[in-house]
Parts: sequence; C-alpha cells; structure tokens
Amino acid sequence: MIHIVFNEPDVAVLQQAIELDESLQGDVMLIRDDYAVGPLGDIYSSEGIETRFNWWKEILSNSEFAILTDERKVNDPLVVEGLLQRMKDNQDEIIWIWAAQNKHDVSGYFWLMSQLKDLQGRVFILYLNNLPFINEKGHIFYPDWLSQIPPKEFLKAKKLARPITLSEFEVDPDEWTKICQEQKGVRILEGGKKLAQYDYDFYDADLKKFVGSDWQKGSKIITQFLHKNKQTTGDAYLLWRLKQLAAHGEFDVQGELKAMRDFELKSRSAVTASADQE
Repeated sequence: MIHIVFNEPDVAVLQQAIELDESLQGDVMLIRDDYAVGPLGDIYSSEGIETRFNWWKEILSNSEFAILTDERKVNDPLVVEGLLQRMKDNQDEIIWIWAAQNKHDVSGYFWLMSQLKDLQGRVFILYLNNLPFINEKGHIFYPDWLSQIPPKEFLKAKKLARPITLSEFEVDPDEWTKICQEQKGVRILEGGKKLAQYDYDFYDADLKKFVGSDWQKGSKIITQFLHKNKQTTGDAYLLWRLKQLAAHGEFDVQGELKAMRDFELKSRSAVTASADQE
C-alpha cells in the first residue's frame, strides 16, 4: 500500500497512525507543490513543468524559501514517475490518496489523479469532506488539514477509503483541464471538489488590511493574515504578494524586501502620500 498526502505535516501524523494499525502498513509519499496557486498551462509537458518551476523560482528568489528552487527540492513529476514504475513492477500494489477539504489538497488531488487513469481499480480516495473528528481534548471538530487529526482518529478515517470510479477518472481530469486552460493564478475551494479561479492579486486587498500605521515586520503581517483571514494560502506566496505591493508604493518600507524578517512596513504616511500627489 502506498499512501499519498499533499502537506509535509501530514506525513508524520499518518506515519504515527500506521504504527497503531498494521492494516495501514505502507509507504507515505508526499506531493510537495502547491497547485492552488501559480500557472498550470501545459502542466504535464516538459515546457509547462519548466514554466511553473521558473515561476516559483521568481516568486521565491531573495527570500528564505529560495532553497526550494535553488536545490530543486520540489519535483513532483519525478515522484509520479517513480510511483508509476512501482505500480507497474508490482501489480498487487494499491494507492490511497488522502485529502482534507482545502484548496491545496483538492488541487493536488486533481493534478495527481489525472495521471493515474490506467490504474483504475487500484487507486483509492479518502476525502475527509465535512466529517467530524474528536480532538485531543475530546471535542468534536471538522479538520481543514489532515495534520489536525490525532493519529488514533485515522483508524476511523480508514473506513472511508473507496476506489476512484471510472466516471471520476473521466470527469475529474476534464474539469482539471478546463482549470489549467483558464490561465488564472489562484484557486479557491467552493465546496466538495469545486474549485473557482481568480487572478494572482486575489489576496492583496485582505493582506493590506493587516498593514497598520505602526512599523511591523513582514513576518508579523503574514502571521496575522494566516491566523485571522478567512481565505489563506502559503506564506511564501503571501510574502511575494506583500513584496509586490510594497515595491509598487502601497506602503512605507524599512529594510530590504527579501526574507520576511528583513523588512518592516506601515501604511503610507500623509506626508509621503501628499508628496506623491504633487
């Protein structure tokens, strides 16, 4: 059995669950890229893959996240290549795809399953869509991420495993193809597996609300956004958007627009705004 997840924190919690139940024994593989943001055109061709890699390289440049592209740490196509070879070599092997109800997991699911059609009958989905679990304090909650679920609760979740149907293998890749062709930069989950798309500046208006009249480090602004905003995304993408806004004169800036702790921002002073108007 091969378990596939889409967030690094999910790996550890699933491995802990596997230790509690021998029937879950198997390797845990991670799809690292965040397909809820960025270009998706020709995503399975070498040109499309390179276009997306170069986009991420630009987004992450001059930041604490640059190592991800400098050392090419994210290479999902290579992961899938190895997965397909393993499935070919062992005809008894099966795949369990784990996904919570969030845009990151659902986008990753679409990207992955669209490449697995030849394995129909051997690929299972565990989509934790609006399902209640019990947290460490004994309270019922609805997780947004797999990593929020206590390991022992995964033993209940395993009952949800079902084969991805032939119909899904026909309909879902078609839906993903439409999404890839729209040339938008942000994907938002509207419910179930329904993804809506928006432009790259989707988060900008809300992000600006967390820049106040006092100096704040970029890291603090991003942390507040992640904790308080209804729609969120990865901190690397938010850092890029914050730097873009600052570079275009939206805020007063102290420091270098590099890593999120390298600079401070505040709303533009009346003096600065007046000088610009003149």
